[in-house]
Amino acid sequence: MRDARAVRAACVALVAVLALNAVACAESPAPLVVEPARALVFSRTVGFRHASIPAGISAVESIGAAHAMEVEATEDPAVFTAANLARFRVVIFLNTTGDVLDAAQQVAMEQFIAAGGGFAGVHSAADTEYGWPWYGGLVGAYFQSHPPIQTATLNVVDAAHPATSTLPLQFTRTDEWYDFQSVPAAAVRILLTVDEGTYTGATMGAPHPISWSHTYAGGRAWYTAMGHTIESYTESLFVQHLTGGILWAAGLR
Repeated sequence: MRDARAVRAACVALVAVLALNAVACAESPAPLVVEPARALVFSRTVGFRHASIPAGISAVESIGAAHAMEVEATEDPAVFTAANLARFRVVIFLNTTGDVLDAAQQVAMEQFIAAGGGFAGVHSAADTEYGWPWYGGLVGAYFQSHPPIQTATLNVVDAAHPATSTLPLQFTRTDEWYDFQSVPAAAVRILLTVDEGTYTGATMGAPHPISWSHTYAGGRAWYTAMGHTIESYTESLFVQHLTGGILWAAGLR
């Protein structure tokens, strides 16, 4: 009888461990395993074009060099095929605008994420693909408007995430501060907010999220609304933020 109880107890413990592992996997899906690690930077624009795109590409290339990750940059949507995207761990939409992918290319992107791939969206990645609801869920929120470029105070909401773990809990910087059409869904992990009381022209109200991450449709997605200015991409705090977000999306952090 004692042996039977011991066996039952061991079975219960095993089931509990398996259940916890299942929850952990659901919360943090396994990244797409690609060696060597590669990132695709996509910066096509079919609307406003940011002068900071070359600086952004250069910054991502430096991040890749420092973290053993190969970086390929393109504005050619033809690279969005299932076979080509399978070469990458993360796709970075760097200041994209407008409808940048056709229907077949959108399907390839959806398949990439479903296979465990990662997405990192920078600034006007939220001003992209308004007619593709799946993408709206991936990026987390669509752009609405912004006041003039100005200095504002940011507050770290989640200091455990790689995109914020090296940042001061409160700091100031100059950028173009987006208002969004809606706040991200409740399941999205808010990382940073901007204090609307420290600049003029905001319309969202508090809390005003400015960076977030989540698991989505089988993969990982991280977004930051910062990155409008050329200067951003040589600014230490922003580069730290960008580095952590990209590496997390790639499953490397």
